[in-house]
Amino acid sequence: MFRPPDHMSTAHSDPHWYLDPVHFQDASKHSGLLQIIKRMCHEQLSAPPEAGEGMLVHRSALEHYLATYGSPELPPSWLMVETLTIGQLDHMIRNLRLKVDRSAIAASVGLNEKVLRSWMRTYVRVRNICAHHGRLWNVGLGVYPAIPNSPTISWLCSQEALPDRSKKRLYPVLVSLQSVLDSVSPRSSWARRLHELVAARPGWNRSGMGIPEAWADDPFWSRHIG
Repeated sequence: MFRPPDHMSTAHSDPHWYLDPVHFQDASKHSGLLQIIKRMCHEQLSAPPEAGEGMLVHRSALEHYLATYGSPELPPSWLMVETLTIGQLDHMIRNLRLKVDRSAIAASVGLNEKVLRSWMRTYVRVRNICAHHGRLWNVGLGVYPAIPNSPTISWLCSQEALPDRSKKRLYPVLVSLQSVLDSVSPRSSWARRLHELVAARPGWNRSGMGIPEAWADDPFWSRHIG
């Protein structure tokens, strides 16, 4: 979804930019990031090759790099991100030294820096709940996506489309995900599939998620649902 390697590699003319501490604010966090990447690369090389269709064994692009090239030891950044969790990616972006870089990364997904920081924190929280098989649909998350006030960010059209009671539930997270998809994958069928899933649930399920009764009527959703 997010593309820090694309911007950083191009802007700084260096596919291995993340190895240089000059790009980061906190040297200890940068050192920790490199240790994580080194460990994950070692584990990738130690793991058996992946089996594809017809049981053909093949190497991932990351494994191919590690097995083929001796220098630099670590892969270019577009392969490096394959080793990171969304939480680690969030920390890496936050630790970038230049605001212009953080802003450019946010712009690549249709956001500004402040909104990207907020939404990434929320996605990390949601991911952790799901990864630990926690209940998601009717709980307060504790961390919520910032409501954008910039007209350049895709968001709900009606001011009444997000009631106060909904802001502390899952619904604004779903809106934020579609907002990002509007930039990175405008033809995605995710909104339609979400509508089919939600429509099959009873009203009290939707209420627990903070989804308003006529949520699909807002043009933000209806243009995708059809």
